[in-house]
Amino acid sequence: MLDQNNGVEYGADQIQILEGLEAVRKRPGMYIGSTSSRGLHHLVYEIVDNSVDEALAGYCKNIEVIINPGNTITVEDDGRGIPIGINHKSGKPAVEVVFTMLHAGGKFGGGGYKVSGGLHGVGASVVNALSSWLEVEIFSEGKIHKQRYERGKVMYPLEISGTCEPGKRGTRITFQPDDTIFEETIYDYEVLKQRLRETAFLTKGLHITLRDGRAEEALESDFHYEGGIKEFVTYLNQNKEALYENVIYCEGQRDSVYVEVAFQHNDTYTDGTYSFVNNIITPEGGTHLAGFRNAITKTFNSYARANKIIKENDPPLSGEDIREGLTAIISIKIEEPQFEGQTKQKLGNSEARGAVDSVVTEQLTYYLEQNPSVAKLICEKSLVAQRAREAARKARDLTRRKTALEGTSLPGKLADCSDKNPENCEIFIVEGDSAGGSAKEARSRATQAILPLRGKILNVEKARLDRIYENAEIKAMITAFGTGIHEDFNMDKLRYNKIIIMTDADVDGAHIATLMLTFLYRFMPELIKQGHVYLATPPLYKIEKNQGVWYAYSDEELNSILVEIGRDGNNKIQRYKGLGEMDAEQLWETTMDPERRILKRVTYDDEAVSEIDITFNTLMGDKVEPRREFIELNAKYVQNLDI
Repeated sequence: MLDQNNGVEYGADQIQILEGLEAVRKRPGMYIGSTSSRGLHHLVYEIVDNSVDEALAGYCKNIEVIINPGNTITVEDDGRGIPIGINHKSGKPAVEVVFTMLHAGGKFGGGGYKVSGGLHGVGASVVNALSSWLEVEIFSEGKIHKQRYERGKVMYPLEISGTCEPGKRGTRITFQPDDTIFEETIYDYEVLKQRLRETAFLTKGLHITLRDGRAEEALESDFHYEGGIKEFVTYLNQNKEALYENVIYCEGQRDSVYVEVAFQHNDTYTDGTYSFVNNIITPEGGTHLAGFRNAITKTFNSYARANKIIKENDPPLSGEDIREGLTAIISIKIEEPQFEGQTKQKLGNSEARGAVDSVVTEQLTYYLEQNPSVAKLICEKSLVAQRAREAARKARDLTRRKTALEGTSLPGKLADCSDKNPENCEIFIVEGDSAGGSAKEARSRATQAILPLRGKILNVEKARLDRIYENAEIKAMITAFGTGIHEDFNMDKLRYNKIIIMTDADVDGAHIATLMLTFLYRFMPELIKQGHVYLATPPLYKIEKNQGVWYAYSDEELNSILVEIGRDGNNKIQRYKGLGEMDAEQLWETTMDPERRILKRVTYDDEAVSEIDITFNTLMGDKVEPRREFIELNAKYVQNLDI
């Protein structure tokens, strides 16, 4: 058969057989998600997850992760050590099989591990395949056994490279990511720190150390939590006011499913529930999360009815009411997890639902009976949430009725675009009427819509749903986008492919942008997840010299331009304090023209969602001190800030 497009014959010999680890090198994204920074860091998680499996099996107490000069990584544990004996099926040492063959390891029903995390049990071989080189050292019976691989290929047979203390055991793996595969090979200490902290919370008693040996002064972080997920909840609630003192904790085993649940209510209005299976986060939840939600909804309703907190004819509390201001961790260990999709986003095991439901219902019932003051506090907070939700529903229904009567009623201040195909359209959310006027004049009317907002929008981190629906600026955004929010959200109704937040390049502008991002993250997270949200980048400076005009978007770029054109008295430098200082032509040239502008896409990392929540709560919550500490700690990362 001849391919009509390129004239190449497609026959039996065109079928490629990729041997060994070639398949991984050919399609790395299939195994680690991407070859971006996220995929690069995933290599570390895969090796660490193998050490954590040893900890879950009861054999490992300490894991050390080191970022070495040159961005190589070393992971060492004090587990049993990867077996060094001959695997009789392959005739090779077991350690060589683990690092050179896909789907080889102790996670496939061979009795090596009852439960395990990692990416489908292929972690070690995938990391080896995607590294320029990898060395493994196993400490056993006073000897160090060593083997080296380069791009997945064995460089020499397993050998004894030295001696160690007779009692020492464990594994040390050092690898260098392949720079021909990854877009970048520089490790971010903070990214690894967040993930390793979370891992330590989920494995109580495990001690994880992270060291960065690249700087003159080495950074080091230690994570060790005897309280496990109870301490995780306390950590997540650190910048909030807890409703009651002690974290509620439920633990038990049903049908070979080990269940741990910890939760505590706080004074916010959002639900911060995170679910894990074998230490792997499940961003889309699944059966274990459903079991938890069912258990707390029926248990709190039963308690409230029995104790006359809810009257006989009153409606029951909804799960949403009870989860308002809740921080919860659900962590289960299960032998054969079944996930929906290769990315492990959602758990499908039916037995997990029953196990979590049973453990939580039983132990929470006892807790509420023994702690009536806490039980009453939670029920009363839930009743207030119920009333606010009902008020919000009425406001929403009123809006819907108005829209139905008036046709597709868009906000009066929205300057919409004429193209009706959402793929071609973008909306600029602009701070202030002055900048809004310039933007309306500057825009391409066919594809660019402008929605000016008056002042700062409501801080949704500190407001209930009913107040949010009453806010004119937020209502304008909801109506303009077309998707609805929360349970009404429908991506198919999105009216613009790009939502671009365009604010001044100063402190007030940054605050307004953060308020908008907080709203989108809390009420329309799918817009961020699917890559529809952007930040515009207006210039900081306009430089004129001898009828030439340049724009600089940072102090570094300003200096570079001045070096190029010469620093002298003919230079006229204007520092823009806001978008309103630009005329329409300048705004178009610098910030709105698709051919020349700089847009920053807002991204969302499912694996770091608990840290994202902490950041938003730190920046937008009630407590001043944590916000000051956050700004002081992160000021070094800010490029342009007027104070």
